Amino acid sequence: MAQSKIYFRDNFFSSGMTEIYNGDKERVGSLDLKSAFTSRVEVLDKGNNVIVKGHFPLLTFGWVITDGNDNELGKLRQRISFFTKRYEYEARGRGVYKIHSEAFSKEYEVTNEADEKVVEFRRLSGFFESPVYQLVNNSDKISNEEAIAIVMGVNMITKRNNNSAAR
Repeated sequence: MAQSKIYFRDNFFSSGMTEIYNGDKERVGSLDLKSAFTSRVEVLDKGNNVIVKGHFPLLTFGWVITDGNDNELGKLRQRISFFTKRYEYEARGRGVYKIHSEAFSKEYEVTNEADEKVVEFRRLSGFFESPVYQLVNNSDKISNEEAIAIVMGVNMITKRNNNSAAR
């Protein structure tokens, strides 16, 4: 698969629609952040068709990713780690992917079971504004839409952890 760069933004309160662009600044879809309270996202194509969804099921800590018809594509979970940020994405029927980043880094790598880097993403900004993400997808098993849902899942798990720690 040819490498593709995608750019998208989270909203300040994680709700509302944002645009998804490719490296040529062409709109390729939208991201619908359903609500700051329900932590759900939908990734839509250019025709506003829901391609992928992500959400936290009730009473669980994992982020579930489904297709537009609610068929499960995979589950994202945080893994306990000191000094690094680690997650695991179990892609239904397509293997287990490891997602990791250094402790204070805004760059993440997604590796397959052969330890090959297949996706990478980074947070480009976000101190006083909504974060912008750059996604580079080299995978032939994970679509751009699914990769966006993974990024948003990592983002939502991080927000959930930060909110819990603040209490």
